[in-house]
Amino acid sequence: MYLEKINLFLKEKMEKAMSNEEQKNNEVALENADRRKFFGKTALIGAGAVAAPMTAAMFAATAKAKATEAGSAVVHPGELDEYYGFWSGGHSGEVRIMGIPSMRELMRIPVFNTDSATGWGLTDESKRIKGESADIMMGDSHHPHMSMTDGRYNGKYVFINDKANSRVARIRCDVMKCDKMITVPNVQAVHGLRVQKVPHTKYVVCNGEFEIPMNNDGKDGMKDVSTYRSLYNVINAETMEIAFQVMVDGNLDNTDADYDGKYFASTCYNSEMGMNLGEMISAERDHVVVFNLARCEAAVKAGKFKTYNGNNVPVVDGRKGSELTRYIPVPKSPHGLNTSPDGKYFMANGKLSPTVSIIEIAKLDDLFNDKIKPRDAIVGEPELGLGPLHTAFDQNGYAYTTLFLDSQVAKWNIEEAIQAYQGKKVNYIRQKLDVHYQPGHNSTSSGETRDADGKWLVVLCKFSKDRFLPVGPLKPENDQLVDISGNEMKLVHDGPTFAEPHDGTIIHRSKVKPSKVWSRDDSIFAETLAIAKKDGVDPMSDNKVIRDGKKVRVYMTSVAPTYGMESFNVKLGDEVTVIVTNLDQVEDVTHGFCMTNHGVQMEIGPQQTASITFTANKPGVQWYYCNWFCHALHMEMRGRMFVEA
Repeated sequence: MYLEKINLFLKEKMEKAMSNEEQKNNEVALENADRRKFFGKTALIGAGAVAAPMTAAMFAATAKAKATEAGSAVVHPGELDEYYGFWSGGHSGEVRIMGIPSMRELMRIPVFNTDSATGWGLTDESKRIKGESADIMMGDSHHPHMSMTDGRYNGKYVFINDKANSRVARIRCDVMKCDKMITVPNVQAVHGLRVQKVPHTKYVVCNGEFEIPMNNDGKDGMKDVSTYRSLYNVINAETMEIAFQVMVDGNLDNTDADYDGKYFASTCYNSEMGMNLGEMISAERDHVVVFNLARCEAAVKAGKFKTYNGNNVPVVDGRKGSELTRYIPVPKSPHGLNTSPDGKYFMANGKLSPTVSIIEIAKLDDLFNDKIKPRDAIVGEPELGLGPLHTAFDQNGYAYTTLFLDSQVAKWNIEEAIQAYQGKKVNYIRQKLDVHYQPGHNSTSSGETRDADGKWLVVLCKFSKDRFLPVGPLKPENDQLVDISGNEMKLVHDGPTFAEPHDGTIIHRSKVKPSKVWSRDDSIFAETLAIAKKDGVDPMSDNKVIRDGKKVRVYMTSVAPTYGMESFNVKLGDEVTVIVTNLDQVEDVTHGFCMTNHGVQMEIGPQQTASITFTANKPGVQWYYCNWFCHALHMEMRGRMFVEA
């Protein structure tokens, strides 16, 4: 009765403040009800709905926002961006979702880090996903890339690597949550990562950057550099298990795939296998190593592999002279490796050389059949400026290369650069644009697919200096938005960002279809539901405490603004697992669970079940509360844990 009176009082007060038009919109046009109107009237029903959840029939989704005007970098309030940007978080260990062209940060997806807002790294579900690395609290995320079908994004997964701890993770794009993670064996520092483009993303490929002994057991040979190797890692995209690894000469930096499903290629900046800077830059040239997928798979199938470090991962030999690989000499210390969207070329960016080496993919068949020499696959090597790192593309035959030392982006014509390599006098550079400062990765809209559209370029600059208000010795980085739709590049936006976006990919919004609420059969919390079933508990209706010796499992439902259990009893030192099921069915009504003084906090989305385990190590009354603002009576959504000493 008390909640009903509060509900009625608030309802009357808000209805008086609403115009007749607003009331009409709430009562008649629920399909177009926006969030303000939702909380202005209809959400209050939830105050009295302790016994039964709100339903989708009662409330509809938020208003459909208008699309951004074509060619405009301005995204007005209520309008939607045309593109998703998936940014790596660098040593924050996360992935960020950006709106392009607004450059608004929409969401942070915790992956290799620990996140107190969502409970990632704290909840039982996230610890299961992180697996053997659940105790590692940090990461260095680098290269996010979406799965593809026939060279086009399919909106299914985004993959990301952790250089710091040699891990690869997968993010499901329906819920924008990490659902699988592996630690790659036999390697150290997983760096460049890409996906198989054609016919579909069967494999995720990534580079082992740092050279280590193949049996890295700390016994003999740790200082014998001749035993050191780097491995190319091929991961099954669905099972997230290692399919096979390829041993190479030199180390591996960045990688990419072709548009035929035949070849992968990687840059090497340490062909010398040097252990210090002087040794690493002593050679005149390094190389690009090209991997023949069919030959690698055949070698594995034929049993032509070895295993190391006590695991059963097949390692095939792709060192110089192998039928599995070819080594193409390029100028010293190449960095980025990028495939043109027409499928014709691999681009190896020079870094210490002012050039980009253009490898014609159509020549690779002859190279692997020993009909041509490795350098014959190079059809162009344009001089662009100091420190070329990465190249992005549009649909019109232009390339956009970041020049780290010059703090510029060079726009150049690919076919004219090839003509110049053949001896023709042609100016292939169209423009150089100053950026601020020291650009690393860059991305064009859909430029890593067949659907490159030449609208936007985002340049990830490592330094910002004088571009923003001073904030102390640690400065933000600067993600700059460039309009490339016309003949000239135009800088239109500076975007300060926290350390350290390493790479990003820009995907048209039509390719991504996120869910609005969780499905009850979702695999992420399937194991938690299995535990509940074993306990004889229905998480959708039961509010129970199950004691199993010193282990206590507390099941409770939640409907804004109440938990299904107002209190529960445990004993000091008990291992307590709290399992909460959010019964609300309305999008954006996320609940939380926070136990005071115990380091316990997590998110529970609509129709989700989430759990977290901790030790009740403080006696007396310990309050728990909802840490996500889900209701007008959010502050009142709380309960007590009684800890008996």
